[in-house]
Amino acid sequence: MLLNVHSHYSLRYGTLSPERLIDSLIANGYESAVLTDINNSSAVLDFIHKAQARGLNGLAGVEFRNADELLYIGIAKNPAGFRELNELLTAAHRDNRPYPVAPPPMNDVLIVYPYGKKAVRELQDNEYIGVKASQVNKILLDPATAKARYVILHPVTFHPDAYKLHIQLRAIDHNLLISQLEPQQMAGGDEIMVPLPDLLERYERVPELIRNTRQLFAQCSFNFDFKAVKNKQTFTGERYADKELLLQYTMEGFYRRYGHNNTEALQRVQKELQIINDLQFNAYFLITDDICRFARSNRFHYVGRGSGANSIVAYSLGITDVDPVALSLYFERFLNPKRKTPPDFDIDFSWNERDTIYEYIFNKYPKGNVALMGTMSTFRSRSIIRELGKIYGLPKADIDRLVHDPHHALNKNEVTELIYSVYNQMEDLPNQRSIHASGVLISELPLTHYCALDYPPKALPTTQFDMYTAEDICFEKFDILSQRGIGHIRDCRELIRLNRGEMVRTDEPERLFRDENIAAQLRSANSIGCFYIESPAMRQLLGKLQCDNYATLVAASSIIRPGVASSGMMKAYIERHHDPAMAVYPHPVFKEQLEETYGIMVYQEDVMKIGHYYGGLDLADADVLRRMMSGKSRDDKAMRLIEQRFFDHCRTSGYPEAVSREIWRQMESFAGFSFNKAHSASFAVESYQSLFLKTYYPLEFMVAVLNNYGGFYRRKVYVGEAKKSGANICLPCVNKSRYNTSIRGIDIYLGYDGILNLEQQLAQLIPLEQQQNGDYTSLENFLLRTGAGLEQLILLIRCGAFRFTGIGKKELLWEAHLLCNAHRAGERASLFEAPFRRPVLPRLDSCLLEDIYDEIELLGFPVSASAFDLLKSEYRGTATAKDLPALEGETVRVVADFVCDKKVHTRNGQLMKFGTFKDEAGEFIDTVHFPPQLKEYPLQGEGIYLIQGKVVSDFGCPAIEVEKCARMPLKPDPRSE
Repeated sequence: MLLNVHSHYSLRYGTLSPERLIDSLIANGYESAVLTDINNSSAVLDFIHKAQARGLNGLAGVEFRNADELLYIGIAKNPAGFRELNELLTAAHRDNRPYPVAPPPMNDVLIVYPYGKKAVRELQDNEYIGVKASQVNKILLDPATAKARYVILHPVTFHPDAYKLHIQLRAIDHNLLISQLEPQQMAGGDEIMVPLPDLLERYERVPELIRNTRQLFAQCSFNFDFKAVKNKQTFTGERYADKELLLQYTMEGFYRRYGHNNTEALQRVQKELQIINDLQFNAYFLITDDICRFARSNRFHYVGRGSGANSIVAYSLGITDVDPVALSLYFERFLNPKRKTPPDFDIDFSWNERDTIYEYIFNKYPKGNVALMGTMSTFRSRSIIRELGKIYGLPKADIDRLVHDPHHALNKNEVTELIYSVYNQMEDLPNQRSIHASGVLISELPLTHYCALDYPPKALPTTQFDMYTAEDICFEKFDILSQRGIGHIRDCRELIRLNRGEMVRTDEPERLFRDENIAAQLRSANSIGCFYIESPAMRQLLGKLQCDNYATLVAASSIIRPGVASSGMMKAYIERHHDPAMAVYPHPVFKEQLEETYGIMVYQEDVMKIGHYYGGLDLADADVLRRMMSGKSRDDKAMRLIEQRFFDHCRTSGYPEAVSREIWRQMESFAGFSFNKAHSASFAVESYQSLFLKTYYPLEFMVAVLNNYGGFYRRKVYVGEAKKSGANICLPCVNKSRYNTSIRGIDIYLGYDGILNLEQQLAQLIPLEQQQNGDYTSLENFLLRTGAGLEQLILLIRCGAFRFTGIGKKELLWEAHLLCNAHRAGERASLFEAPFRRPVLPRLDSCLLEDIYDEIELLGFPVSASAFDLLKSEYRGTATAKDLPALEGETVRVVADFVCDKKVHTRNGQLMKFGTFKDEAGEFIDTVHFPPQLKEYPLQGEGIYLIQGKVVSDFGCPAIEVEKCARMPLKPDPRSE
């Protein structure tokens, strides 16, 4: 009887989750209800699926509004009608136009207009008038009213205790103070769930409406196959042809990878192809392969990773570069007959090439059958306080205090108590639809069979539902990701070609694994700029492990994860790595299967191994167990059955009960935060590719890192690394620089993109004009050819971009003012007809200190000298980074430049930090700031610090436990004197 129900996916309007809505419907005696969220169908399939599981007849609908005006409610008679509703929504979103005031003809949709709305046409056969209980008297008093097309309209929007929350959401949506909301901008206070008998009682005087409403519901049913795979079913157009093509492509790659004599690999590839065919995933593999072939044809570097790297078929096709046979990776981790949820491939492309990949995919497949995956952003923590503070008119200072100092005495007042009273209700409430970071759906049927599509500004069509609904209805998404690490590799290879004339390959990573120079680089943790292994924590881990091979790097990529480290597994792994005799194996199976990781379940696959070899589960069940333990899937009944099989096998095998219980506990503990080994292996391949380039082509590599806008650190760190590797760092120059940083021999010219406040259009024009028409000959020549304004000229002069003229900065600044003033006075033509006569100026003094301050202001770091040259004091401490390993236990003083820090809370909630600094030689120093010392001597961001503390060492990696630290005073800025 409820044909106008809102969930909290009626954004900033409804407050009920689909689950709570279903609970309430059942509790109040309803057998059917239509979910009609405002202008979207995000939650329809999720609602219907969950409703059906509870015995409730959930139906599909949409409430159409233009701004706050309710136009009509569309109710789908069946899935075909649902598609019609989605098409209507999608067309308006695509064309960026309002919804029509009267809907177009639709064959399988019923339309309900609100009573009292001015009619724009006569009612069609599929159209009704919805009457609220408060309007019953009006229709009774009008004897001319034809009630044959009238139905019950009782909107449900919120729980009785959430009306205040609804009002606040409406104010947030309109960006108004609560007091400024108009009645039409919010729902009435009666839009709550009422028991079915109470609802019928309100309409007992108009039994025709009750009868009409029941007849309306009788026309509707929603039979939807939630289990059928929704993806494009074939690649070639025919399943058998897909099977044969996948076999052909796979075996071509297989023989290239493994040769003709690897029986073990051949048996595995045949088994995988059989499973892929049985589960009808041939098209899924071929579509992924096609994307990768397109990338290779365009010389795009990419990395296939995730659970897909467990597949030898994917390795043979070239989707991944991880050998699953060499690493003993289970295909069942990716795909198996008992896996209820679809797998996905993760393919990383360079951040500035992914759009080309998207364009290829969207052009290759039918329009309307391809879309980006949607996602839902929610109200979270501080944003809740800020939004609520604004609608209650709190000044920004008060809101900041609420956020940063919630216990402050001034925060205790009526308004703040009101804000805190709804905080928990608003937390995690959907706020707005957005775009998933990487997911792409390619559907057999038009996607409007499943949801409406959004068209975000400058973006591709995007599903209104998220990845969880996609998985629930059996959509396999293609993850097309982007990352800057791949850009480093691609750009570095091109820079090497241009600067050295060499063509460098980074494929076939197995040869990199055997390179002794790369191993030495890895062992020394000299990995700044390298994907995934450049952070302070990762460099320390590499040093502690003395990591010098691929297998150890794969393990390091997994144990660096926070859950592993905090559980003590990281420490145990390092200890056992240095002394394998310390390994503890609770059962011989652990030694057989986990000797590589010293008996520690480092990877998700390790949970599968123990479940299979110790617990007797087949690999498909072992993967189901892994997913359930990790929280990605939870079916309590299935979990109990697998647990029973596990312990039955243990008892049959005569294993001690206590040992089996402890092993089960470890599996549950580790599964939640352990890493997919194939994922770690893929990351490690990319790390090796970066290391190869850094080892043999360090200058080009650092330029590539800068041009992809770095990684973990700020630009000054990468510039410092290049300088340490022998580069001559050059300030921007209008005749030699490019938009990005460039390299000529060992000279690295910083690009215009790094100059603060330089306009992008001018930054791109300067090198283009220079390349087309030759070098600039003077400041006035530059002005004539580029038309740069005075402010832009000043920026370029101050960062040294006109030093080729041999004229001092101050003289050039005078000249720039005169040239621009003449230009503004309309003298441009005459100004450049004859040589410009420079003014005769008195001698203008300048000094290096001024240049350093200019460079720090405009580039973010000094180039003409070291930041240490700014210090007032010549004191450089009692030790440098290279001295620390020999000074364990001693108290030292070091002078070092701040790089970054990491906040950590102790178990009792106190704040401490780990710091990273560089000494004058450019070597890294790690520091530990315990809560008492941090409170007394806080780190205050950028600057050069004098640090006093005791040298400690953990597995050979030194650090300083800080006793005192403070920023050192700098020489005054002469520009302000």
